[in-house]
Amino acid sequence: MKLAKLLHNPGAGDENHTREELIQQIKSKGFNTIYHSSKERYFLRIIEDEVDFIIVAGGDGTIRKVVKKLMERRLLDKNYPIALLPIGTANNISKTLGITASHHEIIKSWINWEIKKIDIGKIYNFAAANFFIEGLGFGVFPRLIKEMINVEEVLVDTPEKNLKYALRKLQKITSTYEAKYCHIVIDGDSHSGKYLLVEVLNMTSIGPNLVLAPDADPGDGFLEVVLIAESQKNDLDEYIKHKLNGTEGKLSFPTIKAKSVVMRWAGHMLHVDDQLIMLKEDTIIKIELLPGVLQFLVPNK
Repeated sequence: MKLAKLLHNPGAGDENHTREELIQQIKSKGFNTIYHSSKERYFLRIIEDEVDFIIVAGGDGTIRKVVKKLMERRLLDKNYPIALLPIGTANNISKTLGITASHHEIIKSWINWEIKKIDIGKIYNFAAANFFIEGLGFGVFPRLIKEMINVEEVLVDTPEKNLKYALRKLQKITSTYEAKYCHIVIDGDSHSGKYLLVEVLNMTSIGPNLVLAPDADPGDGFLEVVLIAESQKNDLDEYIKHKLNGTEGKLSFPTIKAKSVVMRWAGHMLHVDDQLIMLKEDTIIKIELLPGVLQFLVPNK
């Protein structure tokens, strides 16, 4: 019988995602668990040698929190595969990896799992954050994060309400946002210009399930750079309208595959995954892809 360390965000999900319910679901499929809340200060300080894999029950923010702790461990420490039970709002990482079934089906799939190695984006000479899993970017999306920080909980008390509210906010932001200059060099080639949005992505989507890089594969050894210019404002607005209506619509934003990116933005806000960062001075952001750093359990094809 395999043993897993269950790292759970108790603030995510609903009554079906309590500690007791999750442990029962996991044990019913033949796995033993050692439980820790991700709210605990030292939730990942010790991982028992006999543990076969780590389960993260939470959203994208919880996954980042766990990965950050794993990356702080010594190089010679055991590299544990990560299994996901998505109970967040957007779950962009899980959706990119094709982990979208019910919890019962996901847990059952661990019996004959497939391990997928995942790349990360390494950020150099930047004290606020040194890596990303989902993406890093400038423009309308960091503005959206800022405006969502103090939203009253009653307005977004379910994942569905949260996503809809965020999309409406983004639509409003996009309508009035002025494109800013970005100096950006991708694998040695300049793509500098004025943009509404600049995103260096590792996953297919960010934020309220904005699928900006539908062909992204987080294990293919490339990042995906999305540049949306002022002239494409109507295209972005149309895409958001489709999302609000429950459809994806047709994307018209080409992506550029990259292994290294250097950029400097004329604004003062950027995001790293779901973290908003305020730039206090002119900052050159340098990013390189680190291939195959993480291991995730994915559905066996």
